[in-house]
Amino acid sequence: MKIGVSTLALYPQPLHEVLEFLEEKNVDYCEIINEYPYHKIDDGLLDSYQVKLTVHSPLSDINLASHNQLIRNSSITAVKRSMDRAVEWNADLVVVHPGSMPIMGKKIADSILKYNLESLVECADYAQDLGIYMCVENMPVIEGLLYQDLNELNSLLEEIEVYMTLDVGHAHNSGFSSSQMFDYPLIKHVHLSDNDGTFDQHNALGTGNIDFDSLFKNMAEAQYDGIVVVEVKDPRDVIQSLNFIEKMV
Repeated sequence: MKIGVSTLALYPQPLHEVLEFLEEKNVDYCEIINEYPYHKIDDGLLDSYQVKLTVHSPLSDINLASHNQLIRNSSITAVKRSMDRAVEWNADLVVVHPGSMPIMGKKIADSILKYNLESLVECADYAQDLGIYMCVENMPVIEGLLYQDLNELNSLLEEIEVYMTLDVGHAHNSGFSSSQMFDYPLIKHVHLSDNDGTFDQHNALGTGNIDFDSLFKNMAEAQYDGIVVVEVKDPRDVIQSLNFIEKMV
């Protein structure tokens, strides 16, 4: 199993400290959330470490579904820039969040979904041109976030011919059981965290009520061979989660 850790828990430590920490823990991959202070990497830094990278496009102030075309176009540009960074950093996979329903968008929901689709198609075409994988992530149960349902997301991804980042915590938060989560052949990337089902808590693995026994069993049965990224909220949770995975596998 290829193990990764997101910079979410280690933000905003300097990247060399993040990579040093992960290398000491024998982690294979670092998933960089590509916004400040991880919006660029000093020349030669990556050559000093064995840790490989995946890239998460920016989270802050991004909305691919916005009906404000300045915001939507800027969001598309930010995602594409992350894809350029991925190529530069020898990463072949970029995680992308779908858009969200704007405050003034509910009365024009069809237009918002259309804008979201157009934005994702443009980003997907760009990723294909660069020769990298675009993996769209399922969202947690938070009002306004699009594609909280794995079935709806899977249908979208079949339409635009890209892959899924399965966020296990989000899926659990959305009511999907561990035995259902790997029913989708487009899964190419996985985020791991735990919660109690009431909210997207990003807690350490084994501290909530996600059935990880069933999850890892179904992952194996699905012959999933991608990266599993620990995406928790603080460094202590990273260590606890890595220890948990080691015992599970």
